Amino acid sequence: MKSLTCIALGIFLYSCNTGTDEKKQNGVLNPETSTKMDTVYVVKNSEITPANSYSDLFLDSAIIEQYIVSNSLGTDDQKTFRSFYNYRNGQFAWFTSQGFTEQAKGFWNLQDKLEPSTDKNLRKKMDTLLNEDTLMISRYDTSILKTELAITKAFVTFYKKNRFKTQFAYLPLEQVVPVKKRNVMAMADTLFRTPADTSLNKLNPEFAALKNHLLFYYNIAKSGGWAPIVLNKRTLKKGSSSPTIQAIKKRLQKTNEFVASDTSAIFSDSMFSAVQAYQLRNGMRPTGLITDTLIRSLNVTAEKRLQQMLINYNRMQWMPVVSDDNYISVNIPSYLLTVFESKRKVFDMPVAVGKEGTSTTMFSGNLDQVVFSPYWNIPASIVRSEIMPKMKKDKNYLKSRNMEIVGKNGSLPVIRQLPGNQNALGKVKFLFPNRYDIYFHDTNAKEVFSKEKRAVSHGCIRLRDPEKLALYLLKSNASWTAEKVRMAMNSGKEEFVKVAPAIPVVITYYTAWTDENGLLNFRDDLYQNDTRVGQMLFDNPMAIDLPATADSLLIKKKTGTVDSLKAR
Repeated sequence: MKSLTCIALGIFLYSCNTGTDEKKQNGVLNPETSTKMDTVYVVKNSEITPANSYSDLFLDSAIIEQYIVSNSLGTDDQKTFRSFYNYRNGQFAWFTSQGFTEQAKGFWNLQDKLEPSTDKNLRKKMDTLLNEDTLMISRYDTSILKTELAITKAFVTFYKKNRFKTQFAYLPLEQVVPVKKRNVMAMADTLFRTPADTSLNKLNPEFAALKNHLLFYYNIAKSGGWAPIVLNKRTLKKGSSSPTIQAIKKRLQKTNEFVASDTSAIFSDSMFSAVQAYQLRNGMRPTGLITDTLIRSLNVTAEKRLQQMLINYNRMQWMPVVSDDNYISVNIPSYLLTVFESKRKVFDMPVAVGKEGTSTTMFSGNLDQVVFSPYWNIPASIVRSEIMPKMKKDKNYLKSRNMEIVGKNGSLPVIRQLPGNQNALGKVKFLFPNRYDIYFHDTNAKEVFSKEKRAVSHGCIRLRDPEKLALYLLKSNASWTAEKVRMAMNSGKEEFVKVAPAIPVVITYYTAWTDENGLLNFRDDLYQNDTRVGQMLFDNPMAIDLPATADSLLIKKKTGTVDSLKAR
């Protein structure tokens, strides 16, 4: 038997190419020469061990066989199923001991968009698990074992029908989910030798553009990266002179962010503009000042940035291909909502998102209703953890907050907050139905938008200018003038208005991406998602852990039980 080899098929697999068959290499499909799904990889992949595996959970082969028999899988699906898990050496694909893999969440949301699963029991189980704040998984939990295998069964069906509607169209089924930790440089090298489906570039130019930036940073890292910068003074401004300024110019020249040949120690006008541009693309206020925060960002190594980009490239593969000309995008780490029309940016708007523990998740939906003067139907978790303790201390708490009890859920009261100035949702909310019960809404806590870091809510997304979004969404209805929108927002009477046609909404978690101008952007890893994925993907993970800014520390102090009621 040949020694184990593989094909260059993505950012997460082996390096290689020693197979001699044009269409198969060690039993795995070569996407350059075939579009059919092939599943003849039947020998367990012994290179995968608990020490280097992507997931830290493994299945017993007998359990896989029992599932195949009990579910009466057809001959082809049996081969596919065995091939999928043999390639992983029995490793879980959709769970780790810490909960879902990113691919599990990505697949489930992608499936919802393209072709929802018909397995009602699995849908019910996933709806429950996906709404858990934390999950600790044991390989001996039979419920989780069944769920793992049921997701794989759903994925096999989905892949057969929808492969070429996804951004992993060029990957064989076995290799869509990562299997093994790898060196970041080797992983990047594999990516650049991977035959990609170029037809996707037109639909998602940002995806292709990020790959180009990856190659640029890969070459920088390969050549040694850049030297760290030391800030001798607390702050430097335009007109200053310092060796630090020389170092910053050289650093920005490395990444083509300062194109002038000037390497003097003078803080020039051109450098001021370059610093402002860098700050904007890295989520900082564009002050043009050189501060310790700026230096920390500049000192993130090229290899760390390469890891960050690879993580996000992998993440992007599970997002739906944006085929609609008009849509709304929210990128959680950048705290920004953007409206696109004919795939061009119309406007953007600062937002506030979920804090860690009640984080906003990645998914897509269709915004189909605007609700003026809304009630806030308070989630049971908030009633239990925040409102009930207040009610015990203050009998008039509900009345003072314009809240009322409207029913019972077991021993827990069902509480809602009436429309009005105290309402946590403000004067308008925007619905795009989803299992997470996440939506856009106004807020009466406007002060949050003066902060750089705005992770303060229970998961929903607060808008700085909701009236502007309402007017945009209802612009095709001539009766909804600016005056009528304001009246509805202040009427105190809940009113639902249909948005026709519904507009797609895409919620992303990108800490590295290219903007509409093709420029590379980076943001902090708000929920530590990059850190968790990096520990699974890389054999030398490097956490990009920038020290908290004053703004982020201030928000952490303010988000307590009482203040958090200001935001859903």
